[in-house]
Amino acid sequence: MNSKTVAVIGELNVDIILDHLIGLPEVGKEKLAGSMELVLGSSAAIFASNLSKLGVKTHFIGKLGHDLYGDYIIEALTDRGINVERVVVDQVQKTGATIVLNYGQDRANITFAGAMHDLTIKDIHFETLANVDHIHISSIFMLPGIKKDLVAILKKLKDMGKTISLDPQWDPLEQWDLPLHEVLPLIDVFLPNKSEWMNLTQSPTFEIALDALKSFTQNKIVIKNGEQGAYLWSGKVLTLEDSYQNTYFIDAIGAGDSFDAGFIKTFVSGDSDQTCLNFACITGAINTMCRGGTSAFDQFNSNMEKLLIMNQSRYEG
Repeated sequence: MNSKTVAVIGELNVDIILDHLIGLPEVGKEKLAGSMELVLGSSAAIFASNLSKLGVKTHFIGKLGHDLYGDYIIEALTDRGINVERVVVDQVQKTGATIVLNYGQDRANITFAGAMHDLTIKDIHFETLANVDHIHISSIFMLPGIKKDLVAILKKLKDMGKTISLDPQWDPLEQWDLPLHEVLPLIDVFLPNKSEWMNLTQSPTFEIALDALKSFTQNKIVIKNGEQGAYLWSGKVLTLEDSYQNTYFIDAIGAGDSFDAGFIKTFVSGDSDQTCLNFACITGAINTMCRGGTSAFDQFNSNMEKLLIMNQSRYEG
């Protein structure tokens, strides 16, 4: 077990996964799915679950409803060794849910935010975080109550001596109104993917988006780029890490969150940037070897062994 403790501030919902689709839905028409599965959803919960599986003591700060889905989430988080004492159960709002439409190696999501929409700074209870080393914030655009006070939250956490990471995730409203020049100096590790970084920097091409990194000289920015690997900007140097190839691909649900878990696990351990980036690419790839965002980590060591064998040419010569 890693000696560091991480608290996750994020959204909570179930995922209802529809797979083997015969085409994506069209208005006025009905499509069939070959299978359906109810699993623990939300980027924050997947991150927390897999971080815990990697041996890091993990706490969760979130909000859900007093209903069957909420009970399911609490049980799922607890089963994965996550401390849920800071999860607020709202007696009025319903628990969030996401319908996931898997189509080949891509997917479309429809989310009902529910109780997560009402998570605010008042739900954080900073005094309970004295023994927490690192704070990870996920899906800021799904948490408007947190987003409006984000700078104040970050400053308070910094005053407490915490390190902080943030994965913005997609903005469902596509407004991308995150004040980067205020926020990023307060964050130790920023973890967008390629599309998110391009939108946040209003860059028409990825090359321009990479050039925009030069405006930020404090802390780390890690850009996930799927099968093309990932970039790490240290504030001075840009590093590219190739992805790990996986011939056992099942789906990509939660791959970015698993990447984050690998990066933060090594980051809080004090490992080098290169080690963090490499291990993150490993955990992101392992995620895709099983269905959903967490099941591959139940057999993490054996799946890692398979992945390294598939990529042994990476270490030859």
